[in-house]
Amino acid sequence: MNTKRRKGEGDVAFFFRNVLMASTAAMIGETATIPMDTAKVRLQIQKTPAGQEPKYKGMMQTMGKIAGEEGATALWSGLTPGLQRQFVFAGLRIGLYVPIRNLICGEMKPGENPTLLQKIAAGLATGALGITVANPTDLVKVRMQAQGQLPPAERPYTSSMDCYSKTVANEGVLGLWNGWGPNVLRNSVINAAELAAYDQFKQMALTNMGMRDGLPVHIGCAFGAGFVACVVGSPVDVLKTRIMNMKAGSSVPGMVTSMVQKEGMLAFYKGFTANFMRLGSWNVVMFVSLEKIKGLFTDTE
Repeated sequence: MNTKRRKGEGDVAFFFRNVLMASTAAMIGETATIPMDTAKVRLQIQKTPAGQEPKYKGMMQTMGKIAGEEGATALWSGLTPGLQRQFVFAGLRIGLYVPIRNLICGEMKPGENPTLLQKIAAGLATGALGITVANPTDLVKVRMQAQGQLPPAERPYTSSMDCYSKTVANEGVLGLWNGWGPNVLRNSVINAAELAAYDQFKQMALTNMGMRDGLPVHIGCAFGAGFVACVVGSPVDVLKTRIMNMKAGSSVPGMVTSMVQKEGMLAFYKGFTANFMRLGSWNVVMFVSLEKIKGLFTDTE
């Protein structure tokens, strides 16, 4: 997963080009896959009393039920803050990956590759940095998606900007960073798993298997990276979603204890299939888009 400098390109231009390419690719991925993300959030936050059937039972059933009860556009609820999030967060976490990896191990010459640990370290650093800046957009996106299950008259937010303003009014400015701890844990871990896995899988495909750097490699490596990221990150993803939907004054330890007692440890993998379908699909769209965008900026010899 390398980005070559263009002839005469300085450090600042290289930095901003990486960030903008990543932001663009991530927003394409977000637009294409947010219906699955909306279904994932609904699956993660639903609480089913003992002896009752859950309202949502899987990715396709959940998407169909949301569309049937709330209209097809409800599947894209949270798109505006989702795009805001991807522009900031993905631009930093993905766009800074190569520059920070180069800081750790130096710029790679043709045929050279960083170690897996160096890739993981770069992913952890950019994931933590990116979500620290973008946490407010993530919080608003989750709240906008979650309120769709309420009757229209009971929904607390009319738009993403209304959600920002009401969150600040009710919880203070720091309320926009509610869930920051598990969010940093989740996104640094998932980012490291996702980017390092894609980088490693692509290196293996090109170097060890002699495959050509093209669309089949990009799709296969992206889907594999999504699976790795989902297995590693699902528990903190569920925890992050629950924390961001807690009522003001609620206790995180109390919420976790109640969750384990009432739903069992497998609650941390609630919505796993939906999460993997969404994350795998998002990775394919984003990485393929990113590789194509990078190709537009490659100098011809």
